[in-house]
Amino acid sequence: MKKFALIFPGQGAQKPGMGKDLYENSTAAKNVFDTADRVLGYKISELCFNGSEEDLMKTINSQPCILTVSLAALEALKEKTNVNIACTAGHSLGEYAALYAAGAIDLETVLKLIQKRANLMNEAAEKTNGSMAAVLGLDNETVINITEGLENVSVANYNSPGQVVITGDKEEITNNLDKFKEAGAKRVLPLAVSGAFHSPLMKGAAEEFVDFVNQFEFKDTQVPVYTNVDANAETKGEEFKNKLPKQIYSSVLWTQTINNIEKEGIIDFIEIGPGKVLAGLNKKINAELTTLNIFDYESLMNIAEELKEKELV
Repeated sequence: MKKFALIFPGQGAQKPGMGKDLYENSTAAKNVFDTADRVLGYKISELCFNGSEEDLMKTINSQPCILTVSLAALEALKEKTNVNIACTAGHSLGEYAALYAAGAIDLETVLKLIQKRANLMNEAAEKTNGSMAAVLGLDNETVINITEGLENVSVANYNSPGQVVITGDKEEITNNLDKFKEAGAKRVLPLAVSGAFHSPLMKGAAEEFVDFVNQFEFKDTQVPVYTNVDANAETKGEEFKNKLPKQIYSSVLWTQTINNIEKEGIIDFIEIGPGKVLAGLNKKINAELTTLNIFDYESLMNIAEELKEKELV
């Protein structure tokens, strides 16, 4: 039986109407939304189904919305078919879905964690003048060398070869974009975000998050979770608890994560959640990888049927 790596998207994957067809057609998905509405104390389902693009872009909304849709899609998949999971991983906030999928935390816990994370990151963004930008067509080492020469700029995401996101002080990033172009970058694109996420400017949020995370139990897992801060496979509950606050201000080692998963002989992935961002990154990281996508009810049913037909489950 083929084993799959389950991967979950991060901020930026959101879109209006996401998850509605899953809610309407899957009892398991509906339960996730209903639980999220109850635990979070507001109608996150309404925000996912009818919220505007502007509303969904806000950090305090996008993080819990993307997580809820991802978990609804995961539970709907489990309702329709059995998938043999080799490991899990998630991009930034997607790591929380990965921890849930691996059994480290339960549904109520993961919802409470992501809401607190979103609130703290939003507060930190409002207190600092931060921004982010995508550097395209430049190797990692060159990007690192340039950022090390700047006072308040660092690497946020290693998304794929030739796609690195920088983060830090907004003015300093804006004033130094030409340095990346002069070094050979094809494009440098400022991102429409409210703060310098995955940068030292988020350390205050991370410090507050430590006390909150420590209130919850994290279980050891049978299935490894590849964590953002080091791209390594982890199964120990206490280590998950230690790494999550650090993730808020550390680089997301996504390229390294996918390469490390492939080194274990795992080349089949299922991206679960809104959008197809991670599938696109996988192609750039390693063209030999196969990535299926579950982002709505139709794609769920197509993949469930394909897995059964090919006897992969």
